[in-house]
Amino acid sequence: MFCLASFRLTRLIVFDEITSIIRRPFHEEVVETDEDGMTNTYLVIKGNGLRKWFGELISCYWCTGIWSSAILYGGWSIWPTVMETVMIILAIAGAASIIETIVLRIIDNE
Repeated sequence: MFCLASFRLTRLIVFDEITSIIRRPFHEEVVETDEDGMTNTYLVIKGNGLRKWFGELISCYWCTGIWSSAILYGGWSIWPTVMETVMIILAIAGAASIIETIVLRIIDNE
């Protein structure tokens, strides 16, 4: 349960559109179009010092995963009943997103 909950919380922070408001003060997305008409999106970290450090942190899946795990485990240690509910919801969502990814890849390969 911890693994799936941490996976989902990490993806929520680093990638999901719903949390872009959290990332906006620290990140800027630059979209460039190449010669073939393909668009590429680049992430630019804003600011210096603490702002830049936090921007780097929430742009790194591995870094955010460590902190997400620590927050979930620490919260569960302090408030097990509340955090268990939160983690169950995140774990179910995490498992569902993994299944959805697998199903989409199967459909794309048909």
